[in-house]
Amino acid sequence: MVDVSGKRVTARVAVARGRVYMHRATLELLRGGATPKGDAIATAHLAGVMAAKRTSEIIPLAHPIPLDAIELAFDLDGDSSSVGIEARVRTRARTGVEMEALTAVTVAALTLYDMLKAVDRGMVMGEFALWEKRGGRSGVFRRR
Repeated sequence: MVDVSGKRVTARVAVARGRVYMHRATLELLRGGATPKGDAIATAHLAGVMAAKRTSEIIPLAHPIPLDAIELAFDLDGDSSSVGIEARVRTRARTGVEMEALTAVTVAALTLYDMLKAVDRGMVMGEFALWEKRGGRSGVFRRR
């Protein structure tokens, strides 16, 4: 584990995104709230929040970090027949929250798959990436 004891406590933010592609009929079921296992978006939201909070238990050598906020947003896109997922995580700590944001997005995507697999086993999860990071010595990163 990296020694962060010499770093200053600063406000830090990370934004990660991912996407789950599915059949159009599956997206319409999701949009209509008629999925077999219940409210898939609400369940994926809760799973993402829980995953962000437990990142240090999932990712070896990740620091346990006190999180100030975890926000997840889901965008149902009919053109690409997919659900976009965005996680924004904030803290005041000695190290960043990039892994927490990425973990939130990936677990939310896995949860959508689990909630919808009875109607669409061909879903594809991907495009997981850090889109923004602020705070700390390295400053600001924004994906273009």
